[in-house]
Amino acid sequence: MLAKLTIKNVALIEFAEIEFSDGLNVLSGETGAGKSVILDALNFVLGAKADRTMIRYGETECMVKAEFLLPEKSKAITELREMDVESDGEVIISRRFSENGKNSIKINGNAVSVAMLRKITDYMVDVHGQSEHFFLLKESNQLKTLDGVIGQELAEQKEKLADLLSEKRALKEQIEILGGDEQERGRTLDILQFQINEIERVGLKEGEEEELTARRNKMNNLERLISSIQESFEAFSADGGVLDALRQAKRSISTISNLGEEYDRAFERIEALSIEAEDLSETLSDLGDELYFDPNEAEEIETRLDDIKTLKKKYGSSVDEIQRFLQQIREKYDLLADCDAKYSELTDKCLKKDKDIFKVCQEMTALRKTYANEFCGLVVNELKTLNIPHAEFSVAFNEYSLNDIEKVSLNGLDEISFLFSANAGEPKKPLGKIISGGEMSRFMLAIKTRLSNVNGISTYVFDEIDAGISGKTAKVVGEKFAKIAVNTQIIAVSHLAQIAAMSDCEFLIEKKEEQEKTLTYIRCLNEEEKIGEIVRLLGGDEKDEYAKKHAEELLKQAKEYKSSLI
Repeated sequence: MLAKLTIKNVALIEFAEIEFSDGLNVLSGETGAGKSVILDALNFVLGAKADRTMIRYGETECMVKAEFLLPEKSKAITELREMDVESDGEVIISRRFSENGKNSIKINGNAVSVAMLRKITDYMVDVHGQSEHFFLLKESNQLKTLDGVIGQELAEQKEKLADLLSEKRALKEQIEILGGDEQERGRTLDILQFQINEIERVGLKEGEEEELTARRNKMNNLERLISSIQESFEAFSADGGVLDALRQAKRSISTISNLGEEYDRAFERIEALSIEAEDLSETLSDLGDELYFDPNEAEEIETRLDDIKTLKKKYGSSVDEIQRFLQQIREKYDLLADCDAKYSELTDKCLKKDKDIFKVCQEMTALRKTYANEFCGLVVNELKTLNIPHAEFSVAFNEYSLNDIEKVSLNGLDEISFLFSANAGEPKKPLGKIISGGEMSRFMLAIKTRLSNVNGISTYVFDEIDAGISGKTAKVVGEKFAKIAVNTQIIAVSHLAQIAAMSDCEFLIEKKEEQEKTLTYIRCLNEEEKIGEIVRLLGGDEKDEYAKKHAEELLKQAKEYKSSLI
């Protein structure tokens, strides 16, 4: 329900704060007092297009805040949580609009776009009359409404259809694995064979790429290697080099090695160095002999590395990944090479599943048509009591065949349209094309009377519901409002005393001139003030005792009727 609406600097309203009841709220007042401003403000905070003209003259921005209390399991709360907006059932929407066109919207303190706002408020409030919030004008919502009438019986059919659709998806996935039809499989087999041959031709080995890279690196640095090794070898073996110096040291120390253990140990160490130096000299010589440039080997290395690079680019970043990919495509090739029988079997199963799905769709259509006839009859009866005596209402169903099976959804294959005619002799036409604002309000009122929670919306706003009605019809409208308001909040703009009398909360909209400014004020009336407003709506004045007694009688009858609903 809408608990509170705060309006600041919207048209003639400088500031207003309206606390609504959870039942029937009626807004009344003189023509031009500003009732439409309140609905415009509500539409604005619900996501309607903003307009600079709604900003009060002399101000730079307007603001509207709406505070809602919703069940935690409601669709709106679910959608909010999917947007990462936390809510325990309280939803506070604030929207500002400045004269430079800047728009600021927040839900529970979180900034959102207009599209996000509309996605939420579509599940919270439905405004009938001059608003854009026409739930039933969307044909998709008409199907939802009819399905809501049917309830569990149709829900079971939808579950059966969902299972069949899931089974069909599984079959199609298997067919896709098999490569589709014969031509498609042939193309897939050719591609797989090419990939297998390409990988097997290279014959990858673990660690080979690293080894080849090292060999190529050595060849690219061959001149430097030869020069360095040659210089090192000459440092050891040339005249006066390391080996000659060690030999001289060895001869010199040998003459005193027998004069003490310390001299003998020094001799042994020099001798060990000499042996190591001679071995290292031979190693450097061998390394130098091995260094030569073989252009054929260089070309082979580059070709091999290019082959490995190509495979890694196509089939995996490592030898292990490429080998796993090879194993997978071998298995797929083997499967496709011998799958004609399997493909035929799966195709037959898929065709049979289509027939099963089509049968369930037909059963759903038959069920909908049966309920649609009864539902339309009940709505027409309600419309007749609402001063549309020649109302005609029916549901048109599209035609479909097995060829349309690929279009099936969880709702089946049905596309429906509500057809309506308000006047005798006029043919029925799609609801959105011919129904007026006042008729739409009463049409929705008739449906809401016949169906509890038709769309899960917790607040209905009715504007111009009393257009063209009076007397007995007005009393019926008031009673229907009261009946709906037992479970669903209603906010109604009305000029009818019978509807005002039925309200749980009556708001008076007044226009006053103060300091050369015209301002609109909204206030909730107490019992005595409510009687006075009903007198005004009856065309009397505060001194008219007859009108006052009439007003009191209307209030008494309204209380008795509402008591009977409990």
